Amino acid sequence: MSHTSILLEGVSIEFPRKPVTVGTIERSFLRMIGIGARRDPKFTALRDVSLEVKEGEVLGLVGRNGAGKSTLLRVIAGVYRPDRGAAKRAGQVSLLAGLGVGFNGNLSGKENVYLYGAILGHPRRVMDRLMSGIIEFSGLEDFIDQPLRTYSSGMKARLGFSVASAIRPDILLIDEVLAVGDADFKERSTKRIKEMMSEAGTVLMASHSLTLIKDICTRAILVEKGQIVESGSPAQVIATYRGEPQPKLAKVAGAR
Repeated sequence: MSHTSILLEGVSIEFPRKPVTVGTIERSFLRMIGIGARRDPKFTALRDVSLEVKEGEVLGLVGRNGAGKSTLLRVIAGVYRPDRGAAKRAGQVSLLAGLGVGFNGNLSGKENVYLYGAILGHPRRVMDRLMSGIIEFSGLEDFIDQPLRTYSSGMKARLGFSVASAIRPDILLIDEVLAVGDADFKERSTKRIKEMMSEAGTVLMASHSLTLIKDICTRAILVEKGQIVESGSPAQVIATYRGEPQPKLAKVAGAR
């Protein structure tokens, strides 16, 4: 029986709205036409989200921009603390989000490997052992001693993914990073995720590449307006997201 790797119970989180700055004349005009009415100073990014992920699952997060996928991953990673509810995780977590998270543009690629490893809690001796494999997998042998600021966005993504996946965390969270990079690197990244899956690692991946979600994930969830509205097979969830008809709507599994 698989152990529970991630457990979210009634998680809600709110963020303050960023005020729109306008001049006095513009503000007076907006009030005149009724647009300057007061709004709730906060918006709810996640609303009463409950989710259980078993060890060894590869879970895909599907949804439009602003649906709450990235916030959900950051809650699991411990970056955000829920305003209500609880987030529990079993094992070491690595979050690979954006491009170059945890990197320093003035340091070389190799120095950033040590830096990122330290952020993830790994001593230099561990990164020394992993270094050659990280560089080889990233395909950046000719650039590894160059400052990171000279790297393209795709090169940063390749280096970040290579480090995050080389340390073999218990839980790997990926936020759109695999959308960047050439076809060869995407293929190798997909293979590595499948290797982690076979080693009983848990992977959560948010991506707009529905083909990738369908090919890699063992389960998917559909996130809308900060809530999980469906959980099931990737094909089923993708069909719902696309608005395609289904013979039967499966009961939500793992989302309570």
